[in-house]
Amino acid sequence: MGNELNELAAFAVVASERSFTHAAAKLGVSQSALSHTIRRLEQRLELQLLARTTKSVAPTAAGAALLKELSPALEQITRALHKAQSVRHRPAGRLRIVMSRSAATMVLLPRLTAFAEAYPDVVLDVVTVTGPVDIVAGEFDVGIQLGEYIQKDMIAVRVSQELRLAVVGSPGYFASRSIPRKPKDLNDHRCLNLRLPNGPYRWQFEQGRKAITIGVSGPLVIDDTNLVIQAALTGAGLGLAYEEQVAGHIAEHRLIRVLENWTPPIPGFFMYYPSRQHQPAALTALVNTLRCTK
Repeated sequence: MGNELNELAAFAVVASERSFTHAAAKLGVSQSALSHTIRRLEQRLELQLLARTTKSVAPTAAGAALLKELSPALEQITRALHKAQSVRHRPAGRLRIVMSRSAATMVLLPRLTAFAEAYPDVVLDVVTVTGPVDIVAGEFDVGIQLGEYIQKDMIAVRVSQELRLAVVGSPGYFASRSIPRKPKDLNDHRCLNLRLPNGPYRWQFEQGRKAITIGVSGPLVIDDTNLVIQAALTGAGLGLAYEEQVAGHIAEHRLIRVLENWTPPIPGFFMYYPSRQHQPAALTALVNTLRCTK
């Protein structure tokens, strides 16, 4: 099909120019190569498309009929190619993005207004999930995820500072319960857990060289950190969330933070995608907008 399209396009130029010399110059090929292309097309169709003399070239009746049908189709293909190429240079079109709800809240939404005003022709089509995602298999253009979960063959761009997790509970919850001092004390508490694709998240703690992973239990397992926070506010149990998400609640004494010296910083969120080659302008614009420069 590729050769046939090339041959038809070459025929259309020769028929329009009525000259192999002018057509060859326009197409950037030799006259002999162009002549061979037209002969191959005529042999395949078993039709004479061009009448040739030493001084002139003109389409035959069959050639004129073919050119009449062919020209609009070739113009449409040309317009489609130009439209596709414009995406490379002008931020426009739809970007499919996958990220956690926490990443959407903490990374994307604070910068969305600025991005929308700067690039009004770009639509961000966001899907929120919990846990790592293969963006190639999922047919996404880009993802935002914690750095520790990104595959090594991806291009990764930092879009947040380092993060810290915080274990929190409401004053009402602690009214009748002791404050946990070590991670193992969580075994005596109701905990609100986050569901990942491979099962409930196991809470991880570090202090110096000590690293501890706890499989907590409690009345709720859910796939949204924001709902974990809301449940903690009601006194249902202890929740684990990003420090940034609960800082306001802690400052206003709606939540109490515990085990703070057991939660060191983690790398934070990164935007990731497969390759820099032929990167669409919309993706470049999003990377530049969300990139963390501090």
